[in-house]
Amino acid sequence: MKNLNMFDADKKKISKKFEDSTSLMKLPEELRARAEKNGYLFFKHFFEPEKMLKLRREMLQIVDKFGYLSPNANLIEGIADINRINRVPIQQINENGNGVPLSLYKEVQKLQSFHAITHDPKLKDLFRMLFEDEPFPHPRNIARIMLPHKDAKPTPSHQDFLHIQGTEHTWTCWAPLGDVPMSLGGLTVLEGSHKAGLLDVTTGHEGAGGLETILCNLGYEWAGTDYEIGDMLTFPSLTVHKSIPNKQRDRIRLSIDVRLQPISQPIEARSLLPHGPFTWEELYEGWEREELQYYWSNISFDYIPWNEKIRWQKEKLC
Repeated sequence: MKNLNMFDADKKKISKKFEDSTSLMKLPEELRARAEKNGYLFFKHFFEPEKMLKLRREMLQIVDKFGYLSPNANLIEGIADINRINRVPIQQINENGNGVPLSLYKEVQKLQSFHAITHDPKLKDLFRMLFEDEPFPHPRNIARIMLPHKDAKPTPSHQDFLHIQGTEHTWTCWAPLGDVPMSLGGLTVLEGSHKAGLLDVTTGHEGAGGLETILCNLGYEWAGTDYEIGDMLTFPSLTVHKSIPNKQRDRIRLSIDVRLQPISQPIEARSLLPHGPFTWEELYEGWEREELQYYWSNISFDYIPWNEKIRWQKEKLC
């Protein structure tokens, strides 16, 4: 029986706007203090818009190859062929949690330009300052090409630590590939929730990841924004976040998740594998930049074994 005196923070509306931390990028102590206070950092136009637009075009060319774009619109607009998409079984769309069938996602994962993002000098300089340590970019990069399927569900509230493990000091960087107003279903953060520690999860959810964090009686507020191309949101792996529903039912939302951690911190071995049932040999085919391949092979990590117990599901009582 649910406790009627408890409230579910997941049902709160977005009540705050992200603070832009661009002005703190040369003020390390202030930057770290804001990260500790809010559990996230947001930067306007962090990445060069031209670079992100080029990557958007490359991904949409693959989407178009599979027939999911409207033939009556400019490719770069990402307008979906709704009838074609809705004929695809939702099980194929949800197969790897990326919004597209696995055959399409494999071609996206083979893009050298996509995997080069985590090696951006500006990005590594930011995390060198934030960590006070050398940052290690995980090679397990994630692309989200969220097709507006009639049965698609937004990603539920969750903490990334459940899916990454290793060190709690791993940070996720989420960046849109295109303008993503709230109506298109961007990412929102439960500000300060990293201070609550690792939270329990409830039964399977239809959105990406499948595990929903239980937010009973948590007194934090949701923060969000209308994203523009080049913006970046970053947060540690205990910060609760979720996506919001796409209300523009003819638009595809494209974004990327990349992760970095202090190189001296422990890691879980799966973070060095591709995202998806692929091999690096498959994905590296045709790459020209050897420095982006197996760059972790000579690093002596302290490995932490995977702990399935923290993913055990409980009943949600609020």
